[in-house]
Parts: sequence; structure tokens; C-alpha cells
Amino acid sequence: MLPFQREPIVDNYHGTRVADPFRWLEDPNDPRTLAFIEAANATSSSYLEQLPTREKIKERLTQLFDYPKLGLPVQADDCYFYRKNDGLQNQAVLYRQKGLTGEPTVILDPNRWSDDGTVALMNVSRNKDATLLAYTRSVSGSDWQTIHVHDIEAGVDLPDVIKWCKFTGIAWLPDSSGFFYTRYPEPGSVDETDAVNYARVYLHRLGTDQDQDQLIYERPDFKELGFNAIVTKDDTYLCLHVSLGTNPENRFYYRELDSDGPFVRLLDDNEAMYRFVGNDGPIFYFLTDLNAPKKRLIAIDITAPQRENWRELIPEQEAVLSGVSICGNHFVARYLQHAYSQLKLYTLAGEFVREIKLPTLGTVAGLTGDRDYDQIFISFTSYLYPQTIFRYDIANDLLEPFFQAEIDFDPEQFETVQVFYTSKDGTRVPMFMTYKKGLQRDGNNPTLLYGYGGYNISMTPSFSASNLVWLEKGGIYAVACLRGGSEYGEEWHRAGMLENKQNVFDDFIAAAEWLISEKYTRTEKLAIMGGSNGGLLVGACMTQRPELYAAVVCRVGVLDMLRYHLFSAGRFWTGEYGNAIERADHFKFLYAYSPIHNVKFATVYPKTLIMTAESDDRVVPMHSLKFYAALQVAAGNPRDIVLRVERKAGHGAGKPISKTLDEQADIWAFLCDALQVN
Repeated sequence: MLPFQREPIVDNYHGTRVADPFRWLEDPNDPRTLAFIEAANATSSSYLEQLPTREKIKERLTQLFDYPKLGLPVQADDCYFYRKNDGLQNQAVLYRQKGLTGEPTVILDPNRWSDDGTVALMNVSRNKDATLLAYTRSVSGSDWQTIHVHDIEAGVDLPDVIKWCKFTGIAWLPDSSGFFYTRYPEPGSVDETDAVNYARVYLHRLGTDQDQDQLIYERPDFKELGFNAIVTKDDTYLCLHVSLGTNPENRFYYRELDSDGPFVRLLDDNEAMYRFVGNDGPIFYFLTDLNAPKKRLIAIDITAPQRENWRELIPEQEAVLSGVSICGNHFVARYLQHAYSQLKLYTLAGEFVREIKLPTLGTVAGLTGDRDYDQIFISFTSYLYPQTIFRYDIANDLLEPFFQAEIDFDPEQFETVQVFYTSKDGTRVPMFMTYKKGLQRDGNNPTLLYGYGGYNISMTPSFSASNLVWLEKGGIYAVACLRGGSEYGEEWHRAGMLENKQNVFDDFIAAAEWLISEKYTRTEKLAIMGGSNGGLLVGACMTQRPELYAAVVCRVGVLDMLRYHLFSAGRFWTGEYGNAIERADHFKFLYAYSPIHNVKFATVYPKTLIMTAESDDRVVPMHSLKFYAALQVAAGNPRDIVLRVERKAGHGAGKPISKTLDEQADIWAFLCDALQVN
């Protein structure tokens, strides 16, 4: 008798019969699923907790995480709002500070909302005079959030509570009487498959019940569209950023704020990405990749919106224009050059002023500023550079630290290098490597290769206190900048999506082969890791080349590529991956790499840690559960495959520090065991 119950379910995909014996694991409430998780967690816990390095690793992780971490300040007149974690707090606290050197006061402390830190503060939006905050709470890592309203001066929440929100923005009315937001249908009012369709924009008036909110916009004729409401800084227009799932292309509508008439569909062809930057009266500024895969900045006069009247302010350049903000009556342009950041300053007429010199090769992880203030706050990081907040004085061209983290490690012992290697089809791919100085290229270095490769998300240098554990043990941490990201613009992204997705796996496999051929490591010392879309990456690479790696860490991965879009947020991703049910051509390439469907009988796979969380409503747990079941039944070494299911946690956002420490301790202890690292 097989260790896992198999059911005789077979689907017909365009003439191809595909078995799905573990479909019962798709139901999180099935008693068999609950028992399955209990048994898997019992096995993984007994294994992970007894690993000889785990206790010391967790002790070191606790030391490394115990340092103050500051979020980007947002200025409101003479006050600054920011989040700060003193070190080991489960959740960062929201503060307000008078002036650049004033004493901060607590505005919201989410650590008081639950005993175990599993209720998190997510989005925050203040009104015009910074007396009120609308903010969202998430419970146990769920993408579903509730909106609350906080009176800053009184220090209390108002009675207003708004439910059924996911990924919503919050845009205040100028008089602070209410705000615009986006929500989904009330549970039970639509079929379960439409839970994240039929998004609607509402206006909530303070002091009223949610059922009295005014419907502002909906598209029942196009139920898959999503909306984000924006009130322009001059309080003149209400704008809608209109999206279809995670597709890069979007639409943009607007109307005058005091109007109740129809929205003007300024950009409705869905042929490019248009990111609204700001406006000068009827002149709207957009970052776009229209006829510019590395992006450019354009101006559209809405009184003469014909394309022949559009003006180009900042043309496409060799580096990718990843973002533009209006600060101090300048455009601040963020660029990516071979996956590291550059900052440039332009006038509002598009004239280049200067480059803002950054401290080293690294990443501008965030930037805040305002048209009214002549300063910018910049969050900067790199692999050996803990996140630092800089203040940039535009008028005097002065960059100075506002907050620097102090952490218990010596960066001078390590170095980061950028290398380039060749993928299967000849494409040149960049990769960052961080390791101890004096490394010997003798093939004996334990190496962790990380990647993502999708959704326009670029793998740029960033600091991780957790990774220091690996580096201190003599490990190499390598990050491959795969196709599917936006390191080289939209063409780089499209070369790794839909029918081109195999390029991403080929890029990652080539990175592993390069590390071995250049004698940095060898198969017995090589591990791969990825999460979410990166979980798909490592799942596909381990099923395609199981002999190439000694260990795999697959975190919250998308692993059933034939049915992923039928669950929760999965329907947002069909533009990136495809739809195997509706399209025969999509089925062909999805079936070819879908990790669950490419587990081969009697194959010895690398030691594998599969990780998911019970409240993950983005990449639902069924992916990891079915992958684990398939490997347990088919693999020639089932004892080397373990499944870890986190309780009261989701896809990752809002996870308390206590859970993060346990999770990271398990990962590093697992890798040390698999690669024989002391």
C-alpha cells in the first residue's frame, strides 16, 4: 500500500490525459489534508530540530537580527513618519518625529494587536494635514486586509472598519472627510471562483458604515480588471490605475475630483506600461515602456491627448529607467545598470541636472520625497551594506546619512563581485557573488545559488542579516539575474515569460554549471534556493537536472502549472505563465516544465526542503503539498525530501521576527547538513 492515498483522477488537456492523484490535497479543510500536514510536520520537525548546527545557528541569527531597523521617513510639513524595529520586535512600530532631530513618538504599535506578533501593519495613508491615518491590518500573513482609521492627536482608532480588501491603495479627499479604496465582493455574494474578480472602487465617508460607501467605479463587463485610485497632489483629479492581473500593460482613467460623471479613458489600448508620476494641471507625466523597453518619461496634455501631441521628456537610455518621482520640483530618476542602482536628477522640462553619487554598487531600495520639499530620503543597501537611510539636499547636492544600522559583523572580511556567464542559447547573464576574502577556487566551497526570474522583478544587491550566517561559515552566496526580471528592461522580462519560460531555467542551470566549471564549488557542495516564482524556478530545475545539486530549498513555490490559476491570486498570473486549460499551446509548454508533473519515478533527487504556510492565500499550500506527495511516492530517496508547513503565517509579508528566526535557523541547519558544513 502506498504511503499516500492516490485517487484515479485523470484530466484531458487538449487530447493529452494527465493524472492528478493528489487532488484531494487542494482542499485545505479535508481531514485527510490536515492529517497529511500533521504527519509531514512531525517528520520535518523531528529531523530539523535535532540537526547539530541548528541551536548555534539560531543563537547567531538572534544576535545578527538584534539591531535597529528604520523605514523610509515620509515628510508632512515639519513632521516625519517612519517605521522602526528596535531589533527583535515581531513587528515594526510606526513613529512620528518633529524635525530631523526631534524625539519620536509612537503612533501605531502592531505588537500590541496580538500575543504572537501575527497581526501586521501593512499600508499606511495619511490625510493632507497629517491628523488622520488610514491603515490596513493583515492577520497571519493573509493578503486579505481590513482598513482602519486612526486619529493621530487623540491616539485612538475611529469606529470605521472596512473589509474585503486586497492590494488596495487609499486616497484621501482634500477635506479629510473620507477616502477612496478598492474592495472585492462580500463573501457569499459571488461564486468562490470570483472571490478576487469584480473589483470596485468606493468612497468611504468617515463615521459611516461600510454598507453606505459610495460606489465610484466598476467594470462588470470585464470582471478581471483591478483598480487603484489616486488623487492628484493638486486635488484636481481622481485617477484610476487599471490593471489586468500582474500583466505589465495597464490602462489609465481619470475625471475631475468634484465630478460624478464618467471617467475619461485616457489610456485604454492595453499596449504598454504607463505609471503615473504626477501632473502640472492638465499635463500628466507617465513612465512608460511604449516603444522603449528600457522605459522613458513622457508628458500628455489631457486637453490635447492625441498621440502626436505627446512629448518625450526623458528618452530611453542604455540603463533601465526603473522609477521616477517628483521631489523638490525635479524629476528624480532611478536607473538599473547591470542590476545595480543609479540616481539622476532632471528638471521638470526633462533637462539633465546631475547624477546623485551613491556610496557603492548597490540598490536604492526605496525613495521618498515631495514636490514641496527640497530633500529626498533614500534607502540604500548592498550585500555587505546594511540598509542605510540617506538624506539628499537637492539645492546643495549633499548626500548624508540620516540613519545607519549598526550590526554585529565585520564587512571587511568579505567581498562582493559581479561576474557574467553564458546561458544555453548564448545569452550573457550577470551574477553577484559574495564570500570571504581569500577564497580558494578548489571546488570545495559550500555554495548557495539563489534566483527568481519573473514578473519584471530584478535581483539587485541587498543586505540580509540571515545570509551572514552562511558567509561566516565560509559559504558562497550567489544571485543570478535571470531573464524574466527587468535587469535589462521589458525585452529581458519577455524573454522569460509564457513560451519563453524555459530560458529562465536554462539561465539558472547555466549559473550552477559555471560555478562548478570555474571551481568555486562542486555538485556535492552546491544548493539552490528560491521562493514563490523562485520556488517554481528551483522546482523546475531540480526535476530537469536532479544530478546537478546536492540540496534544494523550495519556498512557497508555484508548482502545479496546470491548475495554479484556479486558486486565490493565481488568476492574476496567467499573463506571465499562461493558461493550460483554455489554450492548447500554453498547455504544451506549461506541462513540459510543471514541477509536479515532471517528477520521475525512481529518480534520486537532491535533499529537498519544501516550505509553505497554512495561511498563504497567494500561492496556496496545495502546490507544496502535492509536490511533496509526488516526490514521496516517486523519488528513489523519499527520506531526503521534507515538508515544513508554517502555522499562522502566509506568503511572507508581515511575518513576525520570532517566526523568521525559526524559519531561517531551519534553512541554514538543513543546508549545513546537506552540504556537510560544520
